[in-house]
Amino acid sequence: MYISKALAALATAVLASAAPQIVPGGTWTASDGTHLNAHGAGVIRVNNTFYLIGEDKSEGSAFKNVNCYSSTDLVQWTYVGALLSRTGSGDLGPNRVIERPKVLYNDKTGKYVLWMHVDSSNYGEAKVGVATGDSVCGKYSYIRSFKPLGYQSRDMGLFKDDDGTGYLLTEDRENGIRIEKLTPDYLDIVGNTYLWKDHIEAPALIKQQGRYYMFGSHLSGWDPNDNVYSTSTSLTSGWSAWTTFADSGSKTYNSQTNYVLDYGGGNVLYMGDRWISSNLQASTYVWLPLTISGTKVTMKNFVSWVPNLSATGVSAWGNPPAENSYEGEKAAYSGGVKDVSCSGCSGGKAAGYVGGSGGGRVSFSGVHSDAGGLTTIRVKYMNGDSKPRFAQATVNGGTPVRLAFEPNSGDPASSALNVQLKAGDSNTIVIEGVDGGWGPDIDRLMVPVR
Repeated sequence: MYISKALAALATAVLASAAPQIVPGGTWTASDGTHLNAHGAGVIRVNNTFYLIGEDKSEGSAFKNVNCYSSTDLVQWTYVGALLSRTGSGDLGPNRVIERPKVLYNDKTGKYVLWMHVDSSNYGEAKVGVATGDSVCGKYSYIRSFKPLGYQSRDMGLFKDDDGTGYLLTEDRENGIRIEKLTPDYLDIVGNTYLWKDHIEAPALIKQQGRYYMFGSHLSGWDPNDNVYSTSTSLTSGWSAWTTFADSGSKTYNSQTNYVLDYGGGNVLYMGDRWISSNLQASTYVWLPLTISGTKVTMKNFVSWVPNLSATGVSAWGNPPAENSYEGEKAAYSGGVKDVSCSGCSGGKAAGYVGGSGGGRVSFSGVHSDAGGLTTIRVKYMNGDSKPRFAQATVNGGTPVRLAFEPNSGDPASSALNVQLKAGDSNTIVIEGVDGGWGPDIDRLMVPVR
């Protein structure tokens, strides 16, 4: 991806002030105070708003909802509602599997069309399902399920070309991975466009400057692998051999492709799931910028990065900002908080017993920011439970912000806190429990300098 001098200047200008960041692999709290619950998701943009549509995994693999969230900056997500929810029987009934929901808008019919993988609990059906809606994040009417062209369909995606033609991307376990053309109303299949006779799943397709890029992963169950891409100037022929795009051996930074998004200004976003098969609702998201230049695609890992999406849709992503670290055990304690041993934490300690019946609180004072404004603080934490913990953060006496902290093991994980900081050293951040529940053990705060 070529970044012009003008875009580079824009990125420098934006980074001179506070800016919200994406934290790959971290707990991502939505407006409803819970971890973003949109796994295997896709994104559709309507005007200047992005809609994230994905699987509700709050009850594990069994279908509960297809959830929809909205955002104007790709960082702060508002829960809007469910497009589809569990019914008493049928394809959407108890113990059914609904995965990888994707939505296209049909310009001819004025309908939003939702496709998804539909299956039994033992994955013995391998079908697609179709539903339609009048609004992008409203209720959808389920139509039917079927095997496209009579073939299996497991992991799937959608693609809309420049001329408005829609395509289904589908993994046919017996034969390979397919691109299949949709009917003009997007409700059925016209025919097969291309077949790779390779065992690739998790398909995602994007077009940049007249060239197509198909992304996918090898087959390794819930476990990650080195995901790959193939490229061509035609959907029907000329596709290159599959090639890795992340660092070799990184297993795509422990993630699996679910979608690839062009979000403006020539910037392309890789969206991946970091699956936790033993606790699917605790799975997190690895979103990273892709660099595309001709036939070559590369991607590097970051602890955080700035999408820098402006109101007009012109953007230039930025590298992680410099951060100051504020140790939990050096903060002011009250209400029963005390040091706890933490082998993976900085200094071997963390601030424990936050919340609970004693109302434990941890106060960080003298927090510095070069510039005032909205920014993202990474709260490094430990949660050894099987379910999320919750806490609330109050910055400079403002409105408390509820945060989720998904279970983790080993080294501390991150939960992203999006808040307004003042320029200078007078910021105070207080973290406490919610409704008498226990919060996480707090290792430290990672606060952007600017």
